[in-house]
Formats: sequence, structure tokens, C-alpha cells
Amino acid sequence: MDRTGLRERLETALGARVERLAPLSVGFGLTGAVAALGDGRRVAVKARTRESAERAGLDVEGAMLADLVRLSALPVPHVYVAEPDLLVMDFIDNDGGTITPAVERDAARLLAQLHAVPRPSFGYERDTRIGPLDQPNPRTDAWVPFFRDRRLLFMARAARDEGRLPLSLYKRIERLADGLGRYLSEPPYPSLLHGDLWTGNVLVKNDRIAGFVDPAIYHGHPEIELAFTTMFGTFGDAFFDAYEDTLPLEPGFHEVRRDIYNLYPTLVHVRLFGGSYVAAVERTLVKLGF
Repeated sequence: MDRTGLRERLETALGARVERLAPLSVGFGLTGAVAALGDGRRVAVKARTRESAERAGLDVEGAMLADLVRLSALPVPHVYVAEPDLLVMDFIDNDGGTITPAVERDAARLLAQLHAVPRPSFGYERDTRIGPLDQPNPRTDAWVPFFRDRRLLFMARAARDEGRLPLSLYKRIERLADGLGRYLSEPPYPSLLHGDLWTGNVLVKNDRIAGFVDPAIYHGHPEIELAFTTMFGTFGDAFFDAYEDTLPLEPGFHEVRRDIYNLYPTLVHVRLFGGSYVAAVERTLVKLGF
């Protein structure tokens, strides 16, 4: 939708005049904006044209945010509108600050609190998304089969079928998947995960976490969440020291399991961007002996 159409739609949906629209970077072909409303609210907006609304899935993102509000104490935005082509939520004020050790410790407290609550099964009550990609969540009693079939192999097959992942690499991933039980173990219980914790989805203000955005939620092993925080160097030692004060990790996470779990977000990036991420899959498989 164009700027005029977006303004009119926001005013109808929110019952307030849009005083100003400023651009907001949101990625994946979406239009982003920060709208200042006449009633004093500031909202963040993601929108897509009606022609591509079926692919946008912004209603799924809105539902995930609403679930995090309902089920956790994570600082996430309140959602006002969640439709396939339009998502409107509170704008989270942030100063764009860097992730310092103090921020890492604050994040560790919030995530340990999230992960400490037992959930009923692995998967979720519905399928979700990671970025613009589908994320299947059939309810499952055991973690390792869920990760193998619904995360690792699902994303690898999709990358192969789209021509992004060479067949030779896919076959090596299959061999790893056949023996995952040698490397991974079951957690004490499923945990609710944010699911997409990298630097761009972590908002900071005054050396604290201001908010987490762009979730990809489901119930899983906390280790896959923790692994993702290391993929782009989002969190480091200060985070893990503080997290383990509450929820200690089993030996071997940093040495082996982190790399296995990070194959999933790496394959997500293979599908979205290709290039260097294919080489990253290769490096991980070599490191693991496959």
C-alpha cells in the first residue's frame, strides 16, 4: 500500500489521527514506519501491498507477540492490529545502544525466567514463522526427534528443493541427523522460546534490555535459543555466566551442541541469502566430522 493508503488504514484501525509517519527499517520486502498519533501514542508499523499479503504472514507475527505478552514477562510490544498485510504495535523506545555486559546480564535474567517455566510439549499449538519462512510445530513428546525432523531436516530439505543447498551437503546433513542421539539429549521439560534472538531483534536503552522483537516462538530445548545468541556474537561470557547462575548447562554445549543447533538458523539464512551461509554449513559439518 502507498503512504496515503497506509495513513488512512492506520487511522481507521486505531481510531486516532496520524500526525507523522517516519520510515522504519524492517526488511524482507516490507514497508516499515513509526507513526505518531494524535492521542500521544507512537506505534511501529509493518505493511505489505495487498497483492503480496498472502505471503506476508504479519498476522502470525502478531499472534506470536501476543502469546509472549500472555505467557511471559519478556518486554515485547503490545499489538493493536495483526492482519496478513499489516502489523501495528507499540513502538519500543530505545537508544540504539550497544550490547554491554550489563545488557547481557539483564537478558540472561529475562531468558532464564522464560526458560524455567515447564511447557506441555515440544512444538506449539500452531505453526509459526522464522522471518518470512514457515516453521512447523506439530506437538511432540521428545525433543531430539522434533529438532531432527521439524527443524534440521525440514529446513535442509527446503533449501535443497529451492536450489540453495547442494545435494552433497544435504546428504551429509542427513547422516548427521541419523546419529543426533549421540550428541543431543532431552531437556528436563519443554520451554517457551523467543526463537530468533540475534542482535537486530534486541533493543537496548540505558544499559538494559528495552525489548525483544520479531519472535519465532515454539516450545523447545533452551539450548537452541542460547546457541542462536552466539551465531552473530549477540551475547557472550557475561550472558552465559549470569544465565547459568539460574539454569546451569550440561557439559559440552559450547564445544559441540551449540554448533549442531546453529545449523538450523544457518539453513534459514541459506534459504534467505545463500552465499557465505552455504560455506558456514560446510564448515560446521567438517568440524563435526561429517
